[in-house]
Amino acid sequence: MPIAEVTVVPLGTGDTSLSRYVADCHRILKKEKIKFQLTPMGTILEGDLDKIFEVVKKLHEVPFDAGALRVSTTLKIDDRRDRKASMEQKIRSVEEKLQES
Repeated sequence: MPIAEVTVVPLGTGDTSLSRYVADCHRILKKEKIKFQLTPMGTILEGDLDKIFEVVKKLHEVPFDAGALRVSTTLKIDDRRDRKASMEQKIRSVEEKLQES
């Protein structure tokens, strides 16, 4: 299952704080049928690739809806098709290797 990291940044808003935009994006995510996890630098999404693209488009519009005139959105996708992947599985894999040392 694809896992993606998205970061949506409004530009030229006159304020360095982004938390209100992040909160507005997460209100959108709570309405969508997609698994997500907030991180300090972005949001991780897990789900069908078409759904990820659909949701990212909605997230990209959030700052515009709040008055921003320019938005920069970064999207990274990890789409492994040889076996099932999940956010939790990826973390477990690293933790297991840490135990080996």
